[in-house]
Amino acid sequence: MNKKVYYLSTCDTCKRIMKEVGVDDSFEQQDIKTTPVTEEQVENFYKHTNNYEALINKRARKLKDALTENPIKEDGDYKKLLLMDYTFLKRPVFEIGDQLFVGNAKKTVEAIIETLNK
Repeated sequence: MNKKVYYLSTCDTCKRIMKEVGVDDSFEQQDIKTTPVTEEQVENFYKHTNNYEALINKRARKLKDALTENPIKEDGDYKKLLLMDYTFLKRPVFEIGDQLFVGNAKKTVEAIIETLNK
């Protein structure tokens, strides 16, 4: 089973969740600060969510300024934000097999653990 996590090495929440779900050497790990997500990766995320906005970290400090400079007219505009700055991606993002898990909600983390334990 293919397992990958997109995370931010400076994010304590990412580190906690990765520890909680048992991320080990069997996971491909991409620190989005040192290796930003590519357009291809963002498009792959979209195939799972059918919504770029669902991938946006609404708490990102830079988001308000970015939205002022780049107003959102359609969902595709969120894709531009995701490619503009790594902090705009809701994280962590787990790819496990053909499933995608985005964010740090408790139910998301539970779903990751359940999927890994199958």
